Amino acid sequence: MKIDRFVKSILKSVVYIMDETADRVDRVSDRASRLADNTRSVIYPSEGQTLRNIASFAAGIGVGVAAGMLLAPSSGAELRNSISDKVQNISDKVRGRAEAYATGTDIR
Repeated sequence: MKIDRFVKSILKSVVYIMDETADRVDRVSDRASRLADNTRSVIYPSEGQTLRNIASFAAGIGVGVAAGMLLAPSSGAELRNSISDKVQNISDKVRGRAEAYATGTDIR
């Protein structure tokens, strides 16, 4: 009789531990599912935001152009002349080095 009560007590304890473990696993599984759903919604936003994304992109381009116009160091014509002068100087240096290499003279 005492052994029967002891075995019943152990079996009840094992069943209780198994139930508690199953409950905890279910809670963790539910948390993981919610986290996965939240992450999925961040990575793959709803389809209705396409127009908003296009409008945001266009607004960004407009802000960039406006900032470029306001913060430009010189006018367009002056800037183009400056760039062409620098390109011309670089091309002259390259031509000079190419000629010096072809004739075998010192580059300095």
